[in-house]
Amino acid sequence: MGLSQKIEAILFYKTDAITVKSLASILGVTESEAENGLRELAASLSERGINLVRTKDEVMLTTSKETSPFIEKIAKEELEGELSKASVETLAVILYSGGATKSDIDYIRGVNSGFMLRNLQIRGLIEKKANPKDGRSFIYVPTMDIYRYLGISKKEELPEYSGLIESIDSLSEEKGN
Repeated sequence: MGLSQKIEAILFYKTDAITVKSLASILGVTESEAENGLRELAASLSERGINLVRTKDEVMLTTSKETSPFIEKIAKEELEGELSKASVETLAVILYSGGATKSDIDYIRGVNSGFMLRNLQIRGLIEKKANPKDGRSFIYVPTMDIYRYLGISKKEELPEYSGLIESIDSLSEEKGN
């Protein structure tokens, strides 16, 4: 597998922007080699419905503008439809923990939750804030709208809160070990 394919896999998994420096570190290559891999990836993506988007030092994958009618249709359905089981699981982790990082949510659910997090943010049920414990990451927290929607005023009013929060805490502790 070539460098550009490895970069594509990382960007697909991340769903968020990542610095070229981080990519190089993950892949064990120089930043110059990562830049070459990014150029090769950008060229190969030009024939598909995906773009490589860059800012000064960050990159991420996005859909191409030619696919926007299809993407808009999907997004509209996501906003108007019921929450999927995966979205409810993700939301439950955030609600019961009072806020969690993407890596914590992924660990608890056992899968990449990037798409679910984006969906919940679009719906206004969660928001992304700077992580007070680690300035390099974010924490996803419930919005006031979700509490209003559920008819509760604080997380402690969630069903079986005390038992479930203990389970979440023990999983988080296991991850740290």
